[in-house]
Amino acid sequence: MLLSERSLTGAHKQALFVVDVQPSFPVPESIIAEIAALSRKFYTVATVERHDESVTPFWRQLGWKPGTDDDCLVPANRVFIKHGYLPPPAAIDHLKSLQVEQVFVCGIQADTCCLAAGFMLFDAGLHPTLLKWLTVGSELDRSAALGAALWQHHFGRVLHGAGELCLPL
Repeated sequence: MLLSERSLTGAHKQALFVVDVQPSFPVPESIIAEIAALSRKFYTVATVERHDESVTPFWRQLGWKPGTDDDCLVPANRVFIKHGYLPPPAAIDHLKSLQVEQVFVCGIQADTCCLAAGFMLFDAGLHPTLLKWLTVGSELDRSAALGAALWQHHFGRVLHGAGELCLPL
């Protein structure tokens, strides 16, 4: 579901980056609803993991694969298809073209896919911030505590609740 294009406003241009909130991954409905509400307040970019064994060998190496035609479960201005843990470079380039200064990240796999997005955003100078309460960890740690600890160590910015978030007008 795509939102109409809107411009970024405010002294600090902020965007929301939603990682793999899609049917292939178990996401609590309450998190989906809160991300959907937040996506209407920020310019939102989302990724959807799709399966293509010739690109990323999930099935061969892990015995698991995401859906081949999953769609994003929350509204977004732009949705980028990815294959593997990293977001596609086009998603990072898109945010840079908008002159975004800070990116709020939430979604699935805090300790893998969200962390991978954090590294790419950090390297691009886009000041990533994890929204822990809107993030689910892998089966290793569904609470996302491991991912949040890694995020804090590498990028220094984790928010733990909506009250810490400065919402645009």
